Amino acid sequence: MKIKYVHTNLIAADWKKLAKFYIDVFGCKVKPPERDLYGEWLDKLTSLPEVHIKGIHLMLPGYDDNGPTLEIFEFNKNINNKKNINNEGYGHIAFAVDDVDACFKLVKSHGGSSIGETVKCEVEGVGMLHVVYAKDPEGNIIEIQKWG
Repeated sequence: MKIKYVHTNLIAADWKKLAKFYIDVFGCKVKPPERDLYGEWLDKLTSLPEVHIKGIHLMLPGYDDNGPTLEIFEFNKNINNKKNINNEGYGHIAFAVDDVDACFKLVKSHGGSSIGETVKCEVEGVGMLHVVYAKDPEGNIIEIQKWG
């Protein structure tokens, strides 16, 4: 059996606005086509009657169009359940950057927010880490990191 990682999914209140955030802040690029999914097959797949999903896949920075994507979907019947940093399940998405402070400023200038403080620490056996946890405009957690 051959296995390949393909995408991480975020459920958005406003998929277009959230996609724009990841494009503007992290340089993700749209991987067409936009999705407009509905029908009996999707009702069966999701166990949600009359479900309708809209959204897009974004190519992640550092990968070509065959790399993994960030899938941002909006359901016609979303459930709002914002998570903390230590909730079980999906935790965060991480981006390696060359300037943590500048990227963190960019996140905040595009409607994001902070969780804690920016820190620098030595991780034994790995090296020096400069890192901060932030939230995108819909509260999804992002790790911004630089090693070395």
